[in-house]
Amino acid sequence: MTDTDPRTQIVATIEREQAAWRALVDEVGRDRMDEPGPMGEWSFKDLAAHLLGWRERSVGRLRALGEGRGEPPEPWPDGMADDDEVNTWMQDRMADRSVDDVLAAVDASYDQLAAALGSLPAHVLTDPQGMPWLGGETALETDWLGHLHDEHDASIRAWLASRE
Repeated sequence: MTDTDPRTQIVATIEREQAAWRALVDEVGRDRMDEPGPMGEWSFKDLAAHLLGWRERSVGRLRALGEGRGEPPEPWPDGMADDDEVNTWMQDRMADRSVDDVLAAVDASYDQLAAALGSLPAHVLTDPQGMPWLGGETALETDWLGHLHDEHDASIRAWLASRE
């Protein structure tokens, strides 16, 4: 991969996001991981598990694409009508995992996402039809990790500020 290769670009972006995630985990601190507040009643551990659940879905789709398989079935049970149901299912599935296990899995998911995207042919990353589930957006244009920033940064920052 060269510096102009889209795989290099996307992997570098994921690596920067992983470093920012690690800094956020350090800022929260181990002693506050189970404290409610960064996402309503959810703790930071719950929020991390939520992010992990959705990222695992993305990684599964990307791996299937890279292996020439069709899109895999959703990881949650059939019949879930909306994201709230899926989020509840994800929380229930991960509730018994330790903070260390969840944080390690989230950290590893950055590497898995980078590896899955980095293993795809460059033309797949720049083709608007390369990943049909992106609705015409290219993989290179997609903010693979934007959900944290778009949906949760403000509430995490408010929660952190309220305890200073």
